[in-house]
Amino acid sequence: MLLETFQHWSQQVTETSNALDLEPGVFSWDDPRKIALSLKRSANNSQRRKAAPFASAMSMLDFYINRAGKRLSAHQCDVLEKAKSALRELYGRARIEL
Repeated sequence: MLLETFQHWSQQVTETSNALDLEPGVFSWDDPRKIALSLKRSANNSQRRKAAPFASAMSMLDFYINRAGKRLSAHQCDVLEKAKSALRELYGRARIEL
Protein backbone atom coordinates (compact mmCIF):
# COMPACT_ATOMS: atom_id res chain seq x y z
CA MET A 1 0.00 0.00 0.00
CA LEU A 2 2.77 2.45 0.92
CA LEU A 3 4.69 1.68 -2.29
CA GLU A 4 1.52 2.15 -4.33
CA THR A 5 0.85 5.50 -2.63
CA PHE A 6 4.45 6.59 -3.26
CA GLN A 7 4.24 5.66 -6.94
CA HIS A 8 1.06 7.69 -7.32
CA TRP A 9 2.63 10.61 -5.46
CA SER A 10 5.70 10.74 -7.70
CA GLN A 11 3.55 10.39 -10.83
CA GLN A 12 1.37 13.23 -9.62
CA VAL A 13 4.42 15.44 -9.01
CA THR A 14 5.73 14.70 -12.50
CA GLU A 15 2.37 15.40 -14.14
CA THR A 16 1.22 18.37 -12.05
CA SER A 17 4.41 20.05 -10.90
CA ASN A 18 3.72 23.48 -9.50
CA ALA A 19 7.05 24.68 -10.87
CA LEU A 20 6.96 23.55 -14.49
CA ASP A 21 4.28 22.84 -17.07
CA LEU A 22 5.71 19.76 -18.78
CA GLU A 23 4.72 18.50 -22.19
CA PRO A 24 2.82 15.22 -21.93
CA GLY A 25 5.12 12.20 -22.14
CA VAL A 26 8.30 14.28 -22.27
CA PHE A 27 10.32 11.70 -20.31
CA SER A 28 9.32 8.88 -22.65
CA TRP A 29 10.70 10.51 -25.79
CA ASP A 30 13.71 8.96 -27.57
CA ASP A 31 15.52 12.19 -28.49
CA PRO A 32 17.64 13.59 -25.62
CA ARG A 33 17.95 17.03 -27.23
CA LYS A 34 14.19 17.25 -27.75
CA ILE A 35 13.66 16.38 -24.06
CA ALA A 36 16.22 19.00 -23.01
CA LEU A 37 14.67 21.67 -25.25
CA SER A 38 11.22 20.94 -23.85
CA LEU A 39 12.46 21.15 -20.25
CA LYS A 40 14.32 24.38 -21.02
CA ARG A 41 11.24 25.90 -22.64
CA SER A 42 9.08 24.86 -19.66
CA ALA A 43 11.57 26.21 -17.11
CA ASN A 44 12.12 29.49 -18.94
CA ASN A 45 8.38 30.09 -19.33
CA SER A 46 7.40 29.17 -15.78
CA GLN A 47 6.26 31.99 -13.52
CA ARG A 48 5.91 29.64 -10.52
CA ARG A 49 9.37 28.11 -10.21
CA LYS A 50 11.37 28.90 -7.09
CA ALA A 51 14.87 28.39 -8.54
CA ALA A 52 16.71 29.51 -11.66
CA PRO A 53 15.49 27.94 -14.93
CA PHE A 54 18.48 25.58 -15.27
CA ALA A 55 18.15 24.32 -11.70
CA SER A 56 14.40 23.79 -12.09
CA ALA A 57 14.76 21.89 -15.36
CA MET A 58 17.61 19.72 -14.09
CA SER A 59 15.80 19.05 -10.81
CA MET A 60 12.70 17.83 -12.62
CA LEU A 61 14.79 15.56 -14.85
CA ASP A 62 16.72 14.18 -11.86
CA PHE A 63 13.48 13.72 -9.93
CA TYR A 64 12.01 11.63 -12.74
CA ILE A 65 15.14 9.51 -13.17
CA ASN A 66 15.41 8.86 -9.43
CA ARG A 67 11.74 8.04 -8.98
CA ALA A 68 11.44 5.83 -12.06
CA GLY A 69 14.53 3.94 -10.93
CA LYS A 70 14.53 0.27 -11.87
CA ARG A 71 11.36 0.62 -13.95
CA LEU A 72 13.33 2.53 -16.61
CA SER A 73 14.67 0.44 -19.46
CA ALA A 74 18.41 0.66 -20.06
CA HIS A 75 17.67 2.48 -23.31
CA GLN A 76 15.42 5.11 -21.69
CA CYS A 77 17.86 5.58 -18.82
CA ASP A 78 20.60 6.27 -21.38
CA VAL A 79 18.35 8.72 -23.26
CA LEU A 80 17.57 10.63 -20.04
CA GLU A 81 21.22 10.76 -18.98
CA LYS A 82 22.06 12.17 -22.41
CA ALA A 83 19.21 14.68 -21.94
CA LYS A 84 20.99 15.90 -18.80
CA SER A 85 24.12 16.55 -20.87
CA ALA A 86 22.06 18.27 -23.57
CA LEU A 87 20.37 20.44 -20.94
CA ARG A 88 23.76 21.49 -19.55
CA GLU A 89 24.88 22.34 -23.08
CA LEU A 90 21.74 24.39 -23.80
CA TYR A 91 22.32 26.47 -20.67
CA GLY A 92 26.08 26.78 -21.28
CA ARG A 93 26.93 24.75 -18.17
CA ALA A 94 29.89 22.40 -18.13
CA ARG A 95 29.66 19.15 -16.24
CA ILE A 96 31.79 19.21 -13.12
CA GLU A 97 33.97 16.12 -12.77
CA LEU A 98 34.86 15.12 -9.22
